[in-house]
Amino acid sequence: MNLRRIFAALALAACTTLAWSQDHVVYHIDDAVSQGLKGLRNIRNHLDTEPTTKITVVTHANGVDLLLEGAKDANGGLYAGPIAALVARGVKFEICEITLKNRNLKKEQFLQEADFTPSGVVRLAKLQIQGYAYIKP
Repeated sequence: MNLRRIFAALALAACTTLAWSQDHVVYHIDDAVSQGLKGLRNIRNHLDTEPTTKITVVTHANGVDLLLEGAKDANGGLYAGPIAALVARGVKFEICEITLKNRNLKKEQFLQEADFTPSGVVRLAKLQIQGYAYIKP
């Protein structure tokens, strides 16, 4: 009976170690104009080099503009295509609901790929506490 418990504990430890052997990264975007295109390129390059990385993008303030339906970069390209491609690779995009309230924006104005979080800065802090590396492009 004790031998079974030891094996179960070892198996659990091995699974936990394997789960955390993946990199976990949070990208922080608070200004779509200066960080949007650069951030999306950084994320694509990140995944090209380390495809198993779990990436969450947290947007707030003017960073939420990146995820607005029809939003374009400085070159006139739609953000929707690169965002959809990254979502297909497992990237999660989150929008701060405090920003929505402060700017009188509605959830329906954003890309369907985006999720919402009550507070962008609280989410950033919690992800870092959970061991996520922090990157601000």
